[in-house]
Amino acid sequence: MKNIRPKADVVVVGLGWCGSLIAEELTRAGLNVVAVERGPWFETATDFPPSIDTDELRWDTRRSMLLPPAVETTTFRNNSTQKALPSRDWNLNEMGYNVGGSGTHWAGMAWRFTPFDLQPYTQTVQRYGKQQIVKGLILQDWGVTYEELEPFYDRFEKIAGVSGKAGKLNGKVIEDGNPFEGNRSSEYPLPPLEGMRLTDLFRDAAKSLGQHPFMVPAGQASKAYVNPLGVRMGPCTYCGYCLYYGCGNFSKSSPNACVVPALMQRENFTVLTESAVTRINKAEDGKTVTGVTYIDRNGQEWEQPADIVVLSAFQMQNVRMLLLSKIGKPYDPVTKTGVVGRAYSFQTVSGANLFFEDEYLNQFIGAGALSQQVDDWNGYNFDHTGKGFIGGAGILVVARGARPIGNADALPPGTPRWGKDWKKAYTHAFQNGTFIFGQGTSYSHEDYYLDLDPEYKDANGNPLLRVTYDYNENDRRSAKFVEDRSVEIGKAMGAKLVIGTNATNTSYSPYSFASDHTIGGAVMGEDPKTSVLNRYQQSWDAHNLFVLGASSFPNNAGYNPTGTIGALSLWTAKAIIEQYLKNPGPLVKV
Repeated sequence: MKNIRPKADVVVVGLGWCGSLIAEELTRAGLNVVAVERGPWFETATDFPPSIDTDELRWDTRRSMLLPPAVETTTFRNNSTQKALPSRDWNLNEMGYNVGGSGTHWAGMAWRFTPFDLQPYTQTVQRYGKQQIVKGLILQDWGVTYEELEPFYDRFEKIAGVSGKAGKLNGKVIEDGNPFEGNRSSEYPLPPLEGMRLTDLFRDAAKSLGQHPFMVPAGQASKAYVNPLGVRMGPCTYCGYCLYYGCGNFSKSSPNACVVPALMQRENFTVLTESAVTRINKAEDGKTVTGVTYIDRNGQEWEQPADIVVLSAFQMQNVRMLLLSKIGKPYDPVTKTGVVGRAYSFQTVSGANLFFEDEYLNQFIGAGALSQQVDDWNGYNFDHTGKGFIGGAGILVVARGARPIGNADALPPGTPRWGKDWKKAYTHAFQNGTFIFGQGTSYSHEDYYLDLDPEYKDANGNPLLRVTYDYNENDRRSAKFVEDRSVEIGKAMGAKLVIGTNATNTSYSPYSFASDHTIGGAVMGEDPKTSVLNRYQQSWDAHNLFVLGASSFPNNAGYNPTGTIGALSLWTAKAIIEQYLKNPGPLVKV
């Protein structure tokens, strides 16, 4: 027998960055909001104090903060002729499993996408013509421009307490910032993090090659800070425990540190933890949604009615929930029609491994986003004529901190796997071994998509999400180009041994941890025939359903998605408050 909770104005599915940001905006506007979160409650002060947070075996090796594959996983294949099999071990689909979601364990790189990244089709055709687009590539504009999103990027950075240096401020290029970024209306709220020996080596080498290095915008507070919600953050101690970890110093930008403390003070906000949503409920006419059904920690089924549903889970989970709820037409790779599951992509990663001879990189310190980067070979920033691809990569080094267990494999080729010589090589490599990371763009392809697996199901009897994906020709060409640029920088840094790396040299696998930035499958756009959502992340098929997160992205940039996820969530919140509540219905007419 299904239990029914009191009706809410809004139900939010998933309380990560997207869910917490939009819940904060909507409750401040006076709406009654209920958030349904699959994972447990985490308290920063007690769950991540410095004495616990630095447990590498618990958080990094055993991934204790992630959703276990035994609870939910995906099946995978490289193409539609293969049989998909479940991913049964930890893989790159690193779904959060707590209040705060993936925003609790992320590394902290807080990027803005560029104007090109949001209008890749228009700007590519204007500059090169359609012949530059590789056959089969899905290239479409998002329906929202950088100029429209800029105020929301600005607000997200201030809420998150991002540390960085503007490169283009009110039309003026600023020295030591990123000259290729979109124009900014204000400086970052905090100055950049302190550099390390590794970032200095990279900076000097890049400058010697005529490139434009800058410190990466970081979701670690470089100084004590109070954000616009009144939440206090402490300065980063450079402990090196960011990626896969919480932050007991309240230094890392996360929903737990930056938004949830303010949100929990609101009497019109409720969070239901350890409650897994199984479907979005549709009205009898199929044109709107009425709330969600979920299963609580005791296995009891509940209905949470609401006037507005906000789906803000992990990218894969958003797409699966739409398919399970039969909202929107699933993509058919044969006819190339349908939209749910269409335009899925990943990230194109290449670079170089570096081994110095007598360096002191001091990798026992660092921060998740403490990086130096060049954008000279990213996106739209160089001439692609004759190269046969679009896009590129941000090329960077990461002074993240080398943990003892995870760094044990970062050794030169030919090193023994055990014994005296292994110990000697590891001791040397800890101070001398590092890598250059080319975080590349990725554009969807008509042959790769997400759908429901016809065979494998979860514990509730619902089909798992099936991933059909491999690198396309545009990926492979751009990855090789970025690999070569990375090798050039590595040699200029003075490394004794420089070895190019390229994830696209083999077929894609969810067990190859090149990146964890999966995107798309429920994308926003200007045409219901090619998108699930309109420019406000509102469903074309049910006007009181909004879907937030990286699932909205038609393509991936040469950056991680978090800053853009945050900006789009705030953009959608404003549209709901200022437009939808006054006149409920589609916000875009077709």
